[in-house]
Amino acid sequence: MKDQPVTIKDIASEVGMSVSSISRALSDHPHISEETKVKVRAAAEKLGYRYNALAAALRSSKSKTIGLIVPRISMPFQSAVITAIQNRLHTYGYNVMICQSNESPELEKKLVDLLLAIQVEGLIVSSTLYTKDYSVFDRSSLGGIPVVFYDRVPKDKACHKIVGDEFNGGYQVTKHLLEQGCRVIAHISGPLSCSIYQHRLSGYKEALNEFGVQYNEDLVFFHELNRENTLASCDELFKNEVVPDAVFACNDTAALTVIEYAGKNNISVPGDLKVSGYSNDNRVEISRPKITSVEQFPHLMGDGAAKLIMDLIQSTENNKSYISLTTSIELIKRESSLKV
Repeated sequence: MKDQPVTIKDIASEVGMSVSSISRALSDHPHISEETKVKVRAAAEKLGYRYNALAAALRSSKSKTIGLIVPRISMPFQSAVITAIQNRLHTYGYNVMICQSNESPELEKKLVDLLLAIQVEGLIVSSTLYTKDYSVFDRSSLGGIPVVFYDRVPKDKACHKIVGDEFNGGYQVTKHLLEQGCRVIAHISGPLSCSIYQHRLSGYKEALNEFGVQYNEDLVFFHELNRENTLASCDELFKNEVVPDAVFACNDTAALTVIEYAGKNNISVPGDLKVSGYSNDNRVEISRPKITSVEQFPHLMGDGAAKLIMDLIQSTENNKSYISLTTSIELIKRESSLKV
């Protein structure tokens, strides 16, 4: 028969103390002496005791855990945000449960239910490209626990959120390409169901307008920003008599793919074609040529999201007013977009 797990009652019997004293010692209660805490921890280690966080949460209604839902952990931007969130939450004594939606609104809803079932105290969410129904995140649906959205946030729903200055990012990239003499600037974007791509498109249009360049929808593509889709967009762009002299890609994967396409088709970068990406992940520095991109400061966004969720959890007010924060961007100019 499998041995039963060690409980705090077993530790109490081992050291000759009450169960309540053992519980307080294990939870680092300030009224318990350091000598007693050391004694209890040594006994717990000797007996092979493992702390049952779920049971503790059921007893106290506090799990000391925040649920985090991201589209894909593998995305460089998201991995940097996750690290910052986890680091900041640990300073509050909180853990993070990381879930991946894989760009599926249906899975996103299931993950919310899962996280509520394990009694997380708050949710931090970067939604999928295709999320339209945010009712699962309503206060009533969440049982009153706070939720903070970051980066990809609801377009038409009041919420606590922290976002990048996406309009300015789109504007700065396009303005830079125009200043380099480009006038046929293609824009390879993500789906407009996602708020960040709407704002970057608006910035792109604003810069074109300032320079008196007419917006041409034939130069603009909306799709998931992976290699296959970007190669298809490049085929469309370069099959025409008038070809672009610049491409503003809305992530660095797409920008790298444009560079790849140019190389295979004897298109000189930056001589014939200037290219900019977005996110400034590590790959743009090792590309040849190095790629102009937009730094989004993901560590600031992650840190800000973690601080905001903790402020909401610790607040004694009703939090009826929603908080909206914006992190800055910076255009990092490199060889791929500069005049030769």
